[in-house]
Amino acid sequence: MNAVALAVLIASASLGLYAYVGYPVILLALRRRPRRSASPSRWPDVSITVPIHNEAANLRGLLENLLTLEYPGRRQILVVSDGSTDPSDAIVASYAERGIELLRLTERRGKTAAENAARPYLKGEIIINTDASVRLHPRAVMQLVAEFTDPSVGVASACDVSVANPETQANAGEGAYVGYEMWVRDRETAVDGIVGASGCLYAIRADLHMHPVPEALSRDFSAALTAREHGRRAVSVPAALCFVPRSASLHQEYRRKVRTITRGLATLAHRRALLNPRRYGAFAWMLFSHKVCRWLVPWALVMALGALGALAVTSLWARIALAGAVALSALAGIAWLRPAGEPMPRVLALPAYVAAGNLAVLHAWLRFWAGRSAPVWEPTRRGVVS
Repeated sequence: MNAVALAVLIASASLGLYAYVGYPVILLALRRRPRRSASPSRWPDVSITVPIHNEAANLRGLLENLLTLEYPGRRQILVVSDGSTDPSDAIVASYAERGIELLRLTERRGKTAAENAARPYLKGEIIINTDASVRLHPRAVMQLVAEFTDPSVGVASACDVSVANPETQANAGEGAYVGYEMWVRDRETAVDGIVGASGCLYAIRADLHMHPVPEALSRDFSAALTAREHGRRAVSVPAALCFVPRSASLHQEYRRKVRTITRGLATLAHRRALLNPRRYGAFAWMLFSHKVCRWLVPWALVMALGALGALAVTSLWARIALAGAVALSALAGIAWLRPAGEPMPRVLALPAYVAAGNLAVLHAWLRFWAGRSAPVWEPTRRGVVS
């Protein structure tokens, strides 16, 4: 029995180490692909789309941000209102004279459905998808579009920068994780392209964007997969900065993760052919490592705790390890229970964020197995970026 429990513990720990340490180290060791982006001889027309639902508090700041972006070519800005019931539509309409277009959907159907509905109205050669809660660096769109001078690039994804809102005292754990994720995407770009684009800001060739995506799936995750299916790459662009306010609380971040991971699981199941290494080579390995392995880590943690419990009956080291795991979980629970907006000690921020993230993955798996799609898109109310 002890031998089995020890084998389970080693296997579980190995999976976690591979997903978060081993995989990035292997990426570092692989041959780097040189970047080929340059200033285009002709800047293509772009269409910037923003799906919204009841975003009146953020809209004016967002629209002013989009209007002041530096871009030499022609741009279209289309806001898709997904059944908004607040003053959002009126605010967008007030910008009509400044060239901002409104597409109002009377029935609320979710983010992917809103993005699908916008496709017939898009005029650009490159489609820029962004979010109402973020703010773009003035040159972010130029940096993204420049990547398409490389004909192998089908999707260009921004570099998310997690910023704390002083009014909410958002935790630092989210910021640390986002920084790590952007670093991994840079390594993937250097090898064979990223496996998923940032939902906050990414650009895609219009012909790829026009492919239909079922409403229950994630379009930003699908974008990178669609590009690969059509022989192109998705890349991360470190210079294309997108400033993303941190969630106001762990509870809010937990709900967001459950929604996004449930959709992610459904998306990967729908496009599972891309996991075939005989057809997609290194990309299949990267997709499995970055997505599947990470989504299996919470189950490995559950198994590791069970193995430690079995070993603790006869082994002192296992009792010590189990006590440490319980103590860390208790600290994370204390952080979880803190009221929204209350500052969190930095020592608790990352453990609490990791614990909440892994619980969210388990919750998402249960929803996926039960055949329950993610709830209708509810934009994360992150606050306003100054």
